[in-house]
Amino acid sequence: MGITKKSEKLIKKAKQKIPSILTMLFVSGLLLLILYYLLITNGYKDIWFVFTIMYVFFAIITFIPTLRAIFKVIKLHPGGDSFNKSPHFSEEEKNKLNQHFSRIQGTLGFWKNQAEKYRKFHYYCLYWTIPSSILIPIIIQAMNTNPYSKVLLTIISTHTAILLAFHRGFKIEDNFKAFRLGESEFYDTYRRILDRPNSFGNTTEEQLNNYFSKVEEIRKYVRNAETDNLPEIDDKQRKNITY
Repeated sequence: MGITKKSEKLIKKAKQKIPSILTMLFVSGLLLLILYYLLITNGYKDIWFVFTIMYVFFAIITFIPTLRAIFKVIKLHPGGDSFNKSPHFSEEEKNKLNQHFSRIQGTLGFWKNQAEKYRKFHYYCLYWTIPSSILIPIIIQAMNTNPYSKVLLTIISTHTAILLAFHRGFKIEDNFKAFRLGESEFYDTYRRILDRPNSFGNTTEEQLNNYFSKVEEIRKYVRNAETDNLPEIDDKQRKNITY
């Protein structure tokens, strides 16, 4: 029975991914056809032209996961036992905790989506800017009268410059860390109130108040990161958040 349920889950996940897989295959096939046509038209002997087309092709293909993350809405995974099954709190206290969690669920979904978008773009930038910084000096030394050698150098330099500008201008790495940290810190706090409620205080009233205050601190930290004030709150806010 367990194997059957597991198989059903795998089949369900596979069906959900079919549209995105088909889209990627269609785009990849289309780009390969364009590449093949250009190679046939210009001849295979022009190695600079081949490198130029290959660079553009792979730069577009590897950007697709980032593009999908920008438009995709990631849903929160269902957790384990929640406040309803906690033997520590009364029904009234469980109701307060559940209401509080229901109000922050939308925020958690937003944090998860933002973290995924920034993560994808962050690694896309790293995967292309690091090799490009090595390729550019080599291409400069190998350049000749072939016009495509200059075209390739221009494309790589422009691509790298755009990625670095976006990465720095939108503070991709800082925002990725802030949203990921906020999401992770909340769930650590959430699990702690369920597993070790005494770490928040001696009485249940004190525990609830300290838990709510801790969540407010986390939200304030991420909100400041959203409004581009991360450097100002680093030292001050991080002291109040337990890592």
